[in-house]
Amino acid sequence: MNTHYSREVVVSNTPDEAYKALTTGFNRWWTTDCSHITGTGDQITFNFGPSYWVMRAINLVPDKIVELECIDAHHLHDGLPASILTEWKGSKLKWHIQKQKHDTKVSFIHEGLAPSLECYDVCEQGWDYFFVNSFKKYLDTGTGSPFENVESKDTL
Repeated sequence: MNTHYSREVVVSNTPDEAYKALTTGFNRWWTTDCSHITGTGDQITFNFGPSYWVMRAINLVPDKIVELECIDAHHLHDGLPASILTEWKGSKLKWHIQKQKHDTKVSFIHEGLAPSLECYDVCEQGWDYFFVNSFKKYLDTGTGSPFENVESKDTL
């Protein structure tokens, strides 16, 4: 049994485009309120309303690997206990990209997101939506379904 969240998708795009989606294109499929990363050590904050996660790029291999480590977490979710606030801290997001004939396979593991965590069910649903659906849709069609941060729009 796998003790961490993991999924893989096959997309009809190149490893280069998958890599770009995982470094400079998070706003196209995950959340519109984030920046991008270009080098190891770069930090990026992913905002979801009042919740946010700060990640540091720990391993970047163009067209092959993107690995981020959560260095700060502030996860709020109605109906879940306050103990979820920092559950992601120290966890790692690992994407491995592999060319397959005319397609590209992207394997993802959220190391540290385990079924024993209070946030696991809601985070599993979130990753299934954003990685399995939005990321794939973005690479297959050019249009993803990222989270649109209403609070950010109100401050513009």
